[in-house]
Amino acid sequence: MVARISTPSKVAKALNYNEYKVGEGMAELIWTAGYLKDMEQLNFYEKLEGFQRLIDLNNSKTNSLHISLNFAESDVLDRGKLIQLADDYLARIGFGEQPYLVYQHFDAGHPHVHVVTCSIREDGSRIDTYKIGERLSKPATIELEQLYGLIVADKKQQREVFRQAPINAQKVAYGKVPTRRAISNVLLSVLDKYHYTSLPELNALLRLYNVTADRGSPDSQTYLNNGLVYRVLDEKGNKIGVPIKASSLHGQPTLKNLTEKFVANGQPKQKEKIKLRTAIDLALHQQVTLDRLVAILKRQGIDVVMHRSVKGEIFGMTFIDHTTKCVFKGSDLGKDYGAKAIQERCILRVSKQQQLAPDITGLTDALQEGRPEQMDWQLKRSRKKKKRQNLGG
Repeated sequence: MVARISTPSKVAKALNYNEYKVGEGMAELIWTAGYLKDMEQLNFYEKLEGFQRLIDLNNSKTNSLHISLNFAESDVLDRGKLIQLADDYLARIGFGEQPYLVYQHFDAGHPHVHVVTCSIREDGSRIDTYKIGERLSKPATIELEQLYGLIVADKKQQREVFRQAPINAQKVAYGKVPTRRAISNVLLSVLDKYHYTSLPELNALLRLYNVTADRGSPDSQTYLNNGLVYRVLDEKGNKIGVPIKASSLHGQPTLKNLTEKFVANGQPKQKEKIKLRTAIDLALHQQVTLDRLVAILKRQGIDVVMHRSVKGEIFGMTFIDHTTKCVFKGSDLGKDYGAKAIQERCILRVSKQQQLAPDITGLTDALQEGRPEQMDWQLKRSRKKKKRQNLGG
């Protein structure tokens, strides 16, 4: 059993995400606690109000939790057992008396539920969530594994859950879901979870989901007025569909508001640079081609987004580490990690191996040339032996 805990800036974001999944048939609300109405009778705004009335009692910026409880594929868990586990887990981490919603999700190969709750009590006090993962959540999952006979999550399983490409967003397929709704879901899932420090870095991340933030051409009114629109991309990266103004989307992800995020995201990224550089270096040490480098990093939860010219030439690379939730332009990691340097390092490694590898063609030729000489020598020896035998007879 593995628990993931996030603290969204607004409880509405976590609620929107889960309700979107319900609307798409990828999740189901299976339990509510702390509400006067039965869950079948609750609409979106009543669910939100259940949290908001408490949040309004305290001006704390951290006031909500979004938790996913993940279980092994071989754990046999029906709806009732999932509800029981969620109730027990929340009680153990101090949220048993809070209002909460439990959603069962069906978009992964393993059983899992998402829980939305708030950390403000009825008296306006706030439940301490500082290091709640280590202090309360980890001991709770271990106890529940033993109590319910669950498969114990080893380190590999835990890494797999935490290194997944962001589970909160689905790649946008134009025409299948209304554009505004599809873009909103992607933004809701990534904007507050990843650390990026520029629009190009953000767009490298959004590109994974066929979305882009577009300022327009330099002479357009949108660009001149510091405006921003969001567009859907096709599989080739071409913009399609109607542009959606940033100011009209939930949370108003405008250029002005994003710029504030760029500044705030700078510090958290710095400590993760060495870890990412090490991962790249190790991958280059093992592999010889650019494609293999990309594949190895992807298995470690790191996406490499290539920026190409009209002719298809690579002029830039952006690395997206889904484990640390950091986005880096290659050159920002150091001179050895820009697009040109990475390609040269791959080419050099191939060259070195070619130099070290034996010349198979030359060796074969030598053997083929040597074989007739060896046969002649053996025939001569055989004839001499027979001659001696005849003389002796």
